[in-house]
Amino acid sequence: MADPLTPQVSERICKHMNEDHADALALYARVFGQVEGVTQARMQAIDSEGMDLQVEVDGAVQTLRIPFDHPLKDSEDAHHTLIAMLKQARARVKQGSV
Repeated sequence: MADPLTPQVSERICKHMNEDHADALALYARVFGQVEGVTQARMQAIDSEGMDLQVEVDGAVQTLRIPFDHPLKDSEDAHHTLIAMLKQARARVKQGSV
């Protein structure tokens, strides 16, 4: 059974994304946040409406909010949504639309 998106679940998802998927976070910032030149990205929080990323561009750090296309129901929905967003971002880069 999937967990609701509590602060504890947000922390667990952020830890996993930051440790294992930093490249995906940078791609989210580039494609969905429209920020070029991201050298580092970390997920600070995730909730039903979106994710907060801390991104570094040219040595400057900024916070970026990436909204989801639908309200997330739980951690399983978050998992599937993040994967779908990654596939969409990669497709946009491949097509040259970013």
